[in-house]
Amino acid sequence: MDADVLTPTAANAAAQATSSSVRHAAPLSPSTSDPLWWRSAVIYQIYVRSFADGNGDGTGDLAGVRSRLGYLRDLGVDAIWFTPFYASPLADGGYDVSDYRAVHPDFGTLAEAELLVQEALALGIRTIIDVVPNHISDRHEWFQAALAAGPGSPERERFWFVDSDEIPNHWVSPFAGETWTRTTNPDGTPGQWYLHLFTPEQPDLNWNHPDVRKEHEDILKFWFDRGVAGVRIDSAALLIKDPELSEVPENPGPGEHPTQDRDELHDVYRGWRAVADSYPGTRVMVGEIWLPEIDRFVAYLRPDEMHTAFNFDFLARPWSASELKQSIDMTLEAHAPVKAPSTWVLSNHDVTRPVTRYGREDSSFAFLAKRFGTPSDVELGTRRARAAALLTAALPGSLYIYQGDELGLPEVEDIPLGLLQDPMHFRSQGIDPGRDGCRVPLPWSGTKSPFGFSSKHSTGKPWLPQPSEFAHYTVEAEEKDPDSMLSLYKQALAVRKADEALGDGPFQWIDLGPSALAFQRGDDFFCVTNFADQALELPPGELILASTELVGVENGTRKLPTDSTAWLRPQH
Repeated sequence: MDADVLTPTAANAAAQATSSSVRHAAPLSPSTSDPLWWRSAVIYQIYVRSFADGNGDGTGDLAGVRSRLGYLRDLGVDAIWFTPFYASPLADGGYDVSDYRAVHPDFGTLAEAELLVQEALALGIRTIIDVVPNHISDRHEWFQAALAAGPGSPERERFWFVDSDEIPNHWVSPFAGETWTRTTNPDGTPGQWYLHLFTPEQPDLNWNHPDVRKEHEDILKFWFDRGVAGVRIDSAALLIKDPELSEVPENPGPGEHPTQDRDELHDVYRGWRAVADSYPGTRVMVGEIWLPEIDRFVAYLRPDEMHTAFNFDFLARPWSASELKQSIDMTLEAHAPVKAPSTWVLSNHDVTRPVTRYGREDSSFAFLAKRFGTPSDVELGTRRARAAALLTAALPGSLYIYQGDELGLPEVEDIPLGLLQDPMHFRSQGIDPGRDGCRVPLPWSGTKSPFGFSSKHSTGKPWLPQPSEFAHYTVEAEEKDPDSMLSLYKQALAVRKADEALGDGPFQWIDLGPSALAFQRGDDFFCVTNFADQALELPPGELILASTELVGVENGTRKLPTDSTAWLRPQH
């Protein structure tokens, strides 16, 4: 597989040879033949830094992604979603953007990004990019101009600068710690405070300012003009702030939180939707929205706002029939009034990988609960992750897959402390292990690091260390194993694409007892997941696919082992 990764010379030559034609030729646009593609799509998340290294410096890049597009086509995905690859100081893995119209040099060039979008479209794969509207980098020209202009200037009105002898309030960052940093005046005296819900390197924008709204609509147009099929909106519920900067109430009512889910926010996304709808081929808006109130959540999915949003409730639930059923019911019931499809996802670049999480005594997920040294039974977690893969792939709506989950990668939990890079770890004073463990570079081939992540001629080590056990999880090894996680995903996605009952569409529960989740899709598809301690006898029907080998077949009774899922064609 190493030969598939572009060498530095090949990558640069490819970009240079075609950059002129990309700039001057009309780019391909997403197909208009299926305007509802997003309702059933399988979308693969790429964390560029860790996917594939095309130039051999140890950091994943766009050249590496381009060299692996064939893998994604063969896997069976409909679209790829990229975490930010823009110009950035990388204080928070690229979520501190300094220029949306440029690509970070570690990842490539704008010409390469344009090529990637076009090459993926030629393979039938759409591209979704990340936008981070709550904040920008402190290196962004706007913030640098605001610092230089001083208090009371128009440049500072694009942000939240405040005159105060004391910290303006005590809002708590999702990354832990305070959310205000004080500037220093040219004469060395203390200056104004500025707001940053995340790190000090990520100053929050003031979304009451017309410049901020216009700039982001222009950013959407910039990338839609280049053939991008949609945007994923980071921290989508945080943009609008209470202008009084009031403290967070003990029990804020709907719309009363000073930094979250404020009612004025919907006007922003109506403006964005108008931009998206002005382009052919259904350009989608996908929200990252963490809200406990499901009715507030689905308000963002009204027909003139976002198309879909991530279902974090399902992701965070423990491995339990009752818990997952409750989440599925709640999700489907909430989406029905606005006729939006549900989304199903088991992990992403921020959360513990399923193989590790499902092997823990507490298999739920919560950021505040992450700690070093939490034990996990990886064999059990793998068994459950296989079952969960089939369960989620059969649910109605769109499916998201985070890179490496299709390989069954475990969370890497023994990264040396000196090599950790995630600000969540440092801002927690070292208590939270951070998110680096799910961001370790992917293993593609071979028996030792870099496992095909970089070419044989690479000059740099992977930016995060790969454990030796990754040798068992390489794409090369799993493609040869019909029982591997990769083989299971490929088979599942092929069935999902071929069966019209899967993806968006009708759904009906089947009662097989409290320790099983069973449901029907269309007339000819059953999905059964067994959570009981003993094997479950399956209803009559043709077996399509199972996460684990069935038992009792030799005795004429097919039973599904514990922590397993089966797909069936029922007998009529």
